[in-house]
Amino acid sequence: MSDLLERLRGRGWRMTSQRRVVAEVLDGDHVHLTADEVHARAALLLPEIARATVYNTLGELVAIGEVAEVSVQGRVKRFDPNVRHPHQHLVCTGCGTIRDVHATGRPADLPPEERFGFTVSAVEVTYRGLCPSCAAGAGGTRS
Repeated sequence: MSDLLERLRGRGWRMTSQRRVVAEVLDGDHVHLTADEVHARAALLLPEIARATVYNTLGELVAIGEVAEVSVQGRVKRFDPNVRHPHQHLVCTGCGTIRDVHATGRPADLPPEERFGFTVSAVEVTYRGLCPSCAAGAGGTRS
């Protein structure tokens, strides 16, 4: 479970009503919403929230490292509040559903001869396949 609201309060982030609503919408397990989905859900809680406010807040959350952008090839960018617990993503190639997974073991380290002088700071692993609905032919869109 993401503890986004607690983390933001702990770092003294100025919690306006708009920022609080965006954080509430993002908080939870397996949350990978697009900016438009965040805006739609935030507007249910705070109808006057502007799309620009949501986009700006998401940008700030990414900049301070409290939310990660998840880019899946050919799909719109999504936002993941689960940044404190290392994990990989399982992505449905049919509908785009993204789930957090915690694979056992570490990805293989990149051998020095394959680093080309780079200092490796992060590794991303994405598992791809079909979710049960898509595998059964139902299709659909989820996040």
